[in-house]
This record gives sequence, C-alpha cells and structure tokens, in this order.
Amino acid sequence: MDSQISQASQAAQTPLPSQSPHTFQVDLRGLVDLLSHHLYSSPKVYLRELLQNAVDAITARRAEQPGSPARVRLYAEGGALRVEDTGVGLTESDVHSLLATIGRSSKRAEGLQEARSDFLGQFGIGLLACFVVAERIRVVSRSARTPDARPVEWTARDDGSYTVRTLPDDARPEPGTTVHLTARAGAAEWLAEERVLSLARDFGSLLPYDVRVGEKAVTDLPAPWDRPYPSPAARRVALARHCHELFGFTPLDTIDLNVPLAGIRGVAYVLPSAVSPAQRAGHRVHLKGMLLTERAEQLLPDWAFFVRCVLDTDSLRPTASREALYEDETLAGVREALGERIRAWLTGLAAGDPERLAAFLSVHHLGVKSLARHDAEMLRTMLPWLPFETTDGRLSLEEFAQRHPVVHFTRTVEEYRQVAPIASAQGIGVINGGYTYDSELVEALPSVRPGTVVAELDTDTVTAHLDAVDPAEELALSDFLAAARARLDLLGCDVVLRAFHPLSVPALHLDDREARHEQARAEAEEQADELWAGILGSLRGSAPRARLVLNHLNPLVRRISSLGDPELIGTATESLYGQALLMAQRPLRPADSALLNRAFIGLLEWATHSEEGQ
Repeated sequence: MDSQISQASQAAQTPLPSQSPHTFQVDLRGLVDLLSHHLYSSPKVYLRELLQNAVDAITARRAEQPGSPARVRLYAEGGALRVEDTGVGLTESDVHSLLATIGRSSKRAEGLQEARSDFLGQFGIGLLACFVVAERIRVVSRSARTPDARPVEWTARDDGSYTVRTLPDDARPEPGTTVHLTARAGAAEWLAEERVLSLARDFGSLLPYDVRVGEKAVTDLPAPWDRPYPSPAARRVALARHCHELFGFTPLDTIDLNVPLAGIRGVAYVLPSAVSPAQRAGHRVHLKGMLLTERAEQLLPDWAFFVRCVLDTDSLRPTASREALYEDETLAGVREALGERIRAWLTGLAAGDPERLAAFLSVHHLGVKSLARHDAEMLRTMLPWLPFETTDGRLSLEEFAQRHPVVHFTRTVEEYRQVAPIASAQGIGVINGGYTYDSELVEALPSVRPGTVVAELDTDTVTAHLDAVDPAEELALSDFLAAARARLDLLGCDVVLRAFHPLSVPALHLDDREARHEQARAEAEEQADELWAGILGSLRGSAPRARLVLNHLNPLVRRISSLGDPELIGTATESLYGQALLMAQRPLRPADSALLNRAFIGLLEWATHSEEGQ
C-alpha cells in the first residue's frame, strides 16, 4: 500500500508534457457585423477611417520628409470609391504585418510609438471598418521609406480571404497609397459622389492637408473661430452663421474656448431659448482636425447646459470607436478649463455689458443659479442680476436684502403661496425658495454678503405677526369657535381667530412640512392593516397641526360668527377651509375634495331651504 501511495505521489509531481499554443481564428463576417451593429453608430464612419488612414500616412511621411506633398483625393463613380494619398506608403512586409493582422496599427510600429500623438488612429481597427459598406477592398501602395521597393497590391474580401502581389513600377510611380472599394449589395448609396462629398466635408473640413472629392474642396481652413475679420461685429455675424449651419439656431452670444495648454481651440454658442438642465448637450469635437463626434456629452460641466460647443483638440483621447471621448484626467482638466472660460464670460458681461447679461439671464438664469450655488465668487458677481420671486415683485437678492433687515424665505412654492399675501400686508418680505436652487442661494447669502440675516419663514412667524383679537370678543365667540373646531378636527386642522390685512382675505390656511408629514402619517395609519398601523402609530410625532386662521376683520367671517346654528357654522367653516386651500393652490386630498363638495351642497340646501321658509 505504501508503495502505491509513493508511486501516485511521484506521478502527481511529474509535469505534463508541454503543448504547442494555438492561434485564435477570426470570423471576419462576424467581426464586421460586430463593428456595424455595436462599435460604430453608422456605416458613414467608413469614410472617416479612410480619411484618417490617409492623413496619418501623410503625417508619417512628413515627419521624415518635411517637404513631401500632402494631398488626399477621393473619386466616386458607379458604386466604387478610390482614395489616393501621398503618404508614407507600405512595403510588402508592411502589408502582411499591418493590413492582414487585425488589431495591429502602424502607429504602434517600431520607431513611431513615441510619435503617436501626431496620429489620429490609435486602435489598429483601421481599414476593417470599410467592410461595413464594401464587399472588396483593394490597396495599392508604394513605400516612401524604401524607394527601391516595388508597388504592392493587397486585395481582401469580406469572407476573410486576401491576396498580396507585387506590381510593376509604373503601377504606382510615386510613394503613397490608393484604396479601392467595391460596394456590397445594398450599400452603393454610401459610395455615391454626393454622399461621399457630404461625409468628407462633415468629417474633414478642418484637416490640415489638401483634401478633395474630384475637384471639389473638402477642407475649409482656417476654422471660423481662427479667421481674421474686419471687426468684432463681423466676427459675431460670421460665427452666428456658422452656428446656424452646424446646430440650426442663431446664438444669443458666442464664447471663445481657447486653452493652449490643452491644445483646445473653438467656440461655445449660447442657446437662444431655455432648455432643461437634465437635457444632455451634444457638442462637436474634432481631433486634430477630424470630426470625432457630434454628441460629446461630458465635455463641459453639468451647469453649462445653456451652450453648444464646437472645438478642435490634439490632447483628448478617443474611445475605441473614435466616436466619443475617453474619460480620464485630461478630459477632467479640459472640462474644468472650459468651465472657467464660460465663467469668465459671465463675469465680463456683469462688469461691462449689463444689457446683454440681462438678456441672457432672462433665458438662462437657471444655469447661472446652478453655477452660483457652488461658486461663491459667481454668486457675489451675480447678486445684482439674478431674479427671484418675492413679495416685492421679481428682484435680485441684493436689492431685496437692501429693503428688508431679515430675508425670509420659504422652501416650497406651496408655503410661499400660503403666506405671501398676508406677509406682504404685514410688511414681511418673503422670497419664494421653492424653485430650483433658490433656497440654497438664499441660505448662502450671508457668506457673500456679511451681516445679512436669513431666516426660513414658518407658520409660527406668520401667526405672530397677525393681530390678536380682543379677549372679550374672542370669549363672546367661543360657541362659534367650538363648532368650527369640532368640524375641522377630523381633518387634523385647528381654528384660530386673528385680525389681519388685507380685509378681503376671510381665512388663511397655514401648515408647515412637519405638520404635513404628520398628516400623511396619520392618513396612512388609518388605511393600514393592524401590523402597519402599529408601526406607523409608533412613528407618531408631536408636530403642530395645520391651522385655519379666520380673519376677524373680514365682514363674511363676522356674519358667520353671528350664526346660531352649529350645523350651519360647521358647513360655512368647511367652505372657508376649502377656499383657503384653493387660494394657496395646494393639491387637494380626497378628503379635502369630499369636504368641498359637501360644503357646496350644504350651502345650496341651506339657501334653498331659507327661500322655501319665506
């Protein structure tokens, strides 16, 4: 037995014979399907890949031969496309190692690794994208690095097969590359001359070399934001025209986005109409002159949703599809730098062009408020300009704070509507903080305006500013108040008698968030089963209940208080309660709607009964 265990142990320790490695097999048809349906957003990117390869080839040749020609020519005819460039070209060994090996790129070839920043392509997918629209790709190339090498031809089909052969010298006398595409079934429209010209101008209008489709120019340099203009007004007109051509709107203003350290040049166009902060902006980004994407969403800070940008960069990294930007530290730095440019533009308007600033804020005050809540300097700059809804009308925080020693505000629109008429009549200034960012900015006011007192307005503060009724008069109305309180008790509402202005307001409904939370909890407890009712009961709070404040100065309230019928007093009190809710524009609960219907019918019955009695 011990001998068998020893033999088994030795066998376990004996290494297995080495096995030869296997090479992955690639299904080219499946890979093309992956590219067309998952990596690239549209077949149109095939033309970008062709332009990109041509431009990179020219860049590589010019790095070694600075005076070499720099031309790209595209010829489309009869469902075929020919692209010629004067780039560095390829030898036969280059063709085998680069064109026929998926994932390998000339930008990673020996001697070029350090210079990759000069190239558009980075991922080695390259020519493969052309199979999205072509069934056959034929490449004829002659190397500029090896002048005595003969031209080489590489022909590939979408089934994964390819052939390579050398050609006579006269097949391509000069260095460079020519790519021939033959359209696949149903894709001929992508190789039509007008479509090729449109795509080439869209992708390559800012490329640094001479690119043409037939005799028609593609490039349009310098970029609109870099061109000289006779005057600032002429520049604004030209950029507005450019914006309309790209984005379809005439901008409210333009902002230069020049960040030399990050290799950024471009312009931001201010939208002429308001948009939702949640709407993601689509920006046009060119990478070394080649259009990378029309939908760059992460280029600017979230608060800058009121602009659309177009720019050229040589520092940002594209994703593998080259249709978006790679999120890294460089992009984060560029985003911050571009945000600073937009912030500086706003500050400049505040300092030197208040009319344009007012026009901008009338449309985009929400974006500036979003910025100001995180930026004390921006809040300080915008204090005289940002509009807020107040009991004194639409005012800036600066003007409102100058008028009132205490800046009161509410956190919700409903609370503001409850108290605004009464507070205004009592001389209490209130800001409606219920809109997006407003309460945060009001609370931040003391940090940029020392000495300012800010206080949230609650129901106790409002009630304290209302005049108390003479005790003798209130005692005389005790039966009326008892009947009114009994009717509203089931609704979780107390009844209070006060004297206040304006006289036209018979009743005021006051509650705060704690009271509403307690009310919601009580309603849920009533509708819950025994288990949940016990749980909700344990959460019962000590928050004050809502209050219906009756105005003793109002003639209608005086007439109701003189009634002797408790049932009629209750119906009238319910009517005042419902009217106060409607005046505050509060959402009605089912119980409130039922109360309004009941009170309306009750008053009708009382009125008709009184007439019959007469």
